[in-house]
Amino acid sequence: MADPIDSISTPARVADATEGISTDELRLAARNHGLPPEALRDDVTPPGLHYVLSHYDIPRIDVAAWTLTVGGSVENPLRAGFDELRSRPANTVRVTLECAGNGRAALSPRPVSQPWLESAVGTADWTGVPLAALLREADPTSDGVDVVFTGADHGIERGVEQDYQRGLPLAEALGDDVLLAYEMNGMPLPPQHGFPVRLVAPGWYGMAHVKWLRDITVSDQHFEGFQHQAYRLRQDADDPGEPVTRIEPRSLLVPPGFPDFMTRVRFVRPGAVPLEGRAWSGWAPIERVEVSTDDGRSWTDAELADSDGRWAWRRFSAPWEATPGEHALRTRAHDASGRSQPGSPRWSRGGFANNTDQGLRVVVLDA
Repeated sequence: MADPIDSISTPARVADATEGISTDELRLAARNHGLPPEALRDDVTPPGLHYVLSHYDIPRIDVAAWTLTVGGSVENPLRAGFDELRSRPANTVRVTLECAGNGRAALSPRPVSQPWLESAVGTADWTGVPLAALLREADPTSDGVDVVFTGADHGIERGVEQDYQRGLPLAEALGDDVLLAYEMNGMPLPPQHGFPVRLVAPGWYGMAHVKWLRDITVSDQHFEGFQHQAYRLRQDADDPGEPVTRIEPRSLLVPPGFPDFMTRVRFVRPGAVPLEGRAWSGWAPIERVEVSTDDGRSWTDAELADSDGRWAWRRFSAPWEATPGEHALRTRAHDASGRSQPGSPRWSRGGFANNTDQGLRVVVLDA
């Protein structure tokens, strides 16, 4: 008799050439949501506009009974309740988060999963206890390699029942800005963003920022759990692939003018149209952004605003003298590590790290 789990939980696959978005994908899209592109105007994203991706159900947690444990290969295992955690010295760090699958739905052939276009991003001020402080207090043993984070969310993925777990190399977990965050923009974490406590690992794609955190374990082996194996850049099912880690450079324009309801094509009046947007990278600071108003045939350097912090997106602006007709606006970002947005998508079986430069269709009216 067939395993009922196997018949329900279809392994990750690539859609057929003529296959449209499925009901299952629409159901995921209704549960999760992206940033409305016009919200790129804000330095900090309101929690309700920040992108959300939850693999399983949003757990209901009794904060009075909640505890966080720190154990594994440590000399001094720790256990802390919510009030005790909040009593510790805290930091606030402005961090841009982006889903590793951002841009997946535009790939061809299309990986079947959460159908993101380009809006799975947001920036918030996260407040919490530096993870390094707890780890040093727990005192990892000399054989400590990775730090494994376990959330309270539980489900089945590709036939595997699991708690959501991710790991970070110990050296990364000891970074100055890695937080056990309990506030978002000065308020308690909303349920969908990991209440009461979540991990914030600046520079890493969103899958690393474990929500509804309940356990931290220092491991003497490299963590090879399900969510590490799922997030790899594979070209086919048998390809071991490279791990998905830090955010590739990306830039997005604030959509100018006003939209068509269905297509979201933009309309503007002729004349001077100021363009602005945001650019970010998890590898190194953004040092240059280019803008094209002729579908990439020519490029102009945008003006960069002052940085809001190492891990936050950076605002850019450029003038445009709009002439009647249809135009394709594009942007591409370059960071200080030498990484840039490519002109064509980077395909992988999971649809990860697709940071191709943005195209935005704009119609300039006659008057």
